[in-house]
Amino acid sequence: MTDYRVDDHGAVGDGTTLDTAAIQAAIDACTAGGGGRVLLSSGRSYLAGSFALKGNVELHVERGARLLASDRLEDYPTKVFEGGDERDKRAWITAKGADNIALTGGGVIDGRCQRFITERGDHICRTQPWRPAMTCLVGCRTVRVHDLTFTNAANWTLHFTGCDDVVVHGVTIDNPLDFPNCDGIDPDHCRNVRISDCHISCADDCIVLKTTRDYVSYGPTENVTVTGCTLVSTSCAIKIGSESVSDIRDCVFQACVIRNSNRGLGIQLRDEGSVENILFSDMVIETHLFEGGWWGVGEPIAVSVLPRNDQVRPGHLRNIRFRNLLCRSENGVYLQGYPLSRPDAIEFDGVQVHIARSSSWPGGMQDPRPCAMDLFAGQPTAGKATPWGQRLVHGNPGFYLAQSERVTLRHCSVEWGDDLRDCYTHALEAHDVARLERSDFRGQAAHAGLAAESIDDRGNAGVSGMSQR
Repeated sequence: MTDYRVDDHGAVGDGTTLDTAAIQAAIDACTAGGGGRVLLSSGRSYLAGSFALKGNVELHVERGARLLASDRLEDYPTKVFEGGDERDKRAWITAKGADNIALTGGGVIDGRCQRFITERGDHICRTQPWRPAMTCLVGCRTVRVHDLTFTNAANWTLHFTGCDDVVVHGVTIDNPLDFPNCDGIDPDHCRNVRISDCHISCADDCIVLKTTRDYVSYGPTENVTVTGCTLVSTSCAIKIGSESVSDIRDCVFQACVIRNSNRGLGIQLRDEGSVENILFSDMVIETHLFEGGWWGVGEPIAVSVLPRNDQVRPGHLRNIRFRNLLCRSENGVYLQGYPLSRPDAIEFDGVQVHIARSSSWPGGMQDPRPCAMDLFAGQPTAGKATPWGQRLVHGNPGFYLAQSERVTLRHCSVEWGDDLRDCYTHALEAHDVARLERSDFRGQAAHAGLAAESIDDRGNAGVSGMSQR
C-alpha cells in the first residue's frame, strides 16, 4: 500500500495553522495514484476545516496524532441537510459516492465542541446552529472505521447516509454529556452495517438508526447488527428513529452494556416509514431520570408509535423482540401505540426490571416526545412546553402497554427497590391491548393497596392520579 503523508503536501501540524488544503492535496494525490493511505503523523496536531475523502483512500491518523476541527464558519462550505430544523448544520469530514474508504489508526479526531458553545447551562449547553458534524459520508460503498478515538463532537459523530457495507469496530466516542446533538453513530438510509466492540459516551443517542427526509431517495435502513458495545447516554443508548420517512428493518442488537443513561433501548416511529423485524437481546441496562430538556424519563425500554405532527400518519411497527435483558431503572418499560398505527407482535421474553429511586429528579411522568400533543388532550403535562411537545403526568408501573395489537410477556419480572416514589404503581398496566399474552409474569404492586395488575380491554390510558415527589 502506498502512503501519502500530509506533511509532504505542506501540512504544518502545529495545531494552529490551518492544514485543510494540505490534507485535501494528499487525498487527491492518493486517489489519483490508485489509492492508499493518507497519513497524519504521530506527535502532531492538524487543524482543518471541511475536506472530502475519495475512492480507495484510507485516512490513517497515527497513534499520537490529532486531527482538530476549525471553529470558523468559512471553513465549512458543505451543508448536511438542505431543509428542516438542522438546515444550518455543516459537515467536516465528507465523502460522496466514494467507494472503498476508511478512517483508521490509533489517533484522535477532536471536534472541539467547546468552541461552539454560546451559553453553558447547568445541564444543557446552548450552541451555534451551524456547528459541524464530524463526518457525513453519503452514497459510499465499503466503508471501514476502526481503532480511532472521536471526541468533543460538535454535532453527529459518525453519520453514514445511503451507504452500503459499513463496518465500525473498536472505536471510542467520548463526547460531553451536556452537549446536545452529539450523537455517536447514525446509520441513515444504510444497509449491511456492522458495529462492534465500541465504547460510546455522549449526551445524545449513542447508536441511532434513521431514515431522514433529505435523503429519502436512498431507501430503507436494513441489515444492521450491533454487538459488544458499552454505552452511556444522556438521551437514548440505542435508538431507532425518530426520523423514519423510509422503512427500518431486519436489525439485531446483542450483548451490549448500557450504563448511566436516560433511556436504554428506544423506538420512536414518527413518520411514514415502518419499523419491523428487530431483535434486542442479552443486555444489561441501567437508566436514571435526567433534566427535562432531554427526551426520556428513565425508561429501560421505550417504544412508541405517534405522529410527529397533524400532517403525518406513521407507518407500522411490528415483529419486535426484547429477550434476556437485566434492567435497573427509575421507570418501567413503556409501549405506546396510536389508533391508526398500533404496534403488533411485540414480545418481551426474559426481561427483568428492578425499579427504585436513584436520582433527585421528580418522577411520575411519561415522555411521548416528539409528537402532536393533541393526542393527549386532557392529560396533565409536566415541565415547560417545547417545540416537540411535553412530558405527561402519569404513574410509573413496571410495564406500561397501550393501544397495541399482540403483546407477549414471557418469563418477565418486576422488582421494586427500597427507596420508592409515590408515583410507582402496578407491576403491569395495560390499556387497549387487543391480545395480551402472559406466561410466567412475576411482580407485585409498588405500594400496599394497589393491585399488581391494572388492565382494561379498550380505551385510552387514564391519568393515574399518583402524586409526584
